[in-house]
Amino acid sequence: MKNLFDATVADQVKLRLEKLEPQSERRWGKMTAAQMLAHCSVSMQWAVGEVVPEMGPLPTRLMGRLVKPLVLRNEDPLRKNSPTAKSLIVADERDFRKERERLWGLIDQFSAGGAAGCTKNPHSFFGQMTPDEWAILMYKHVDHHLRQFGV
Repeated sequence: MKNLFDATVADQVKLRLEKLEPQSERRWGKMTAAQMLAHCSVSMQWAVGEVVPEMGPLPTRLMGRLVKPLVLRNEDPLRKNSPTAKSLIVADERDFRKERERLWGLIDQFSAGGAAGCTKNPHSFFGQMTPDEWAILMYKHVDHHLRQFGV
């Protein structure tokens, strides 16, 4: 299964990031390309432990624990227009090049850090996750948004 601990997969994601343009049109959702990059960076900050995710309401967390095995069990991409944590919503304007560099650096940090560099904090929806689960989810999340913009 593809994950961001795999240096080859991380390099493939970064090549796709290079193809993204500030004016790239989204296929679904509301974010601009720069906002999407910022959104992905915050989720990567969760994965490296730089930002601690806020915990969702109990019913949401219980649902997340049930859904997690379904999301992480295979190569299927994340669904379009899936709900997101409020702290991951980026509505203000962002500098595309800065945001791409920031995400690139966080992907490098996560990939190079491996399991030892991964957060031990729970995910706001899925709860406790192993480093391998974080690596799969981070790949799927970034892949989802790159597909959103056709790259």
